[in-house]
Amino acid sequence: MADARSGGVPKAHGPASCICRDQQRSAAFLSEILGLPPATRFGHFLVVEADNAVSLDFAESSGEIAAQHYAFLVGEDEFDAAFGRIRDRGLTYWADPGKSRPGAINHNDGGRGLYFDDPDGHRLEIITRPYGSGG
Repeated sequence: MADARSGGVPKAHGPASCICRDQQRSAAFLSEILGLPPATRFGHFLVVEADNAVSLDFAESSGEIAAQHYAFLVGEDEFDAAFGRIRDRGLTYWADPGKSRPGAINHNDGGRGLYFDDPDGHRLEIITRPYGSGG
């Protein structure tokens, strides 16, 4: 999950592995939606880097994929840009992780947030205020 930002690029807590069917597709999807640089190869991973040298490392699997949750704290401008790309692609998004409020965003902690799925069903979240920060 992201916890801070600088220079307009999401920051995450540390490296995280993301198991997927097609690492090119999944890494490109995340990079494009969040406006990050293209992924780079590191061993068997395709790595999407945030600005503080932490990453989401994509690895392919032909087995069952257990959906995970990845949250990114972004600035207001970055939220607007990512939200625009989500809408431009016609992606379904929700205000809540339970998918009970489709086509809406939330205003938790005085910010804005939404959830959307990546091509393998991982739940991605973008938020403009950290969890529990009030507002």
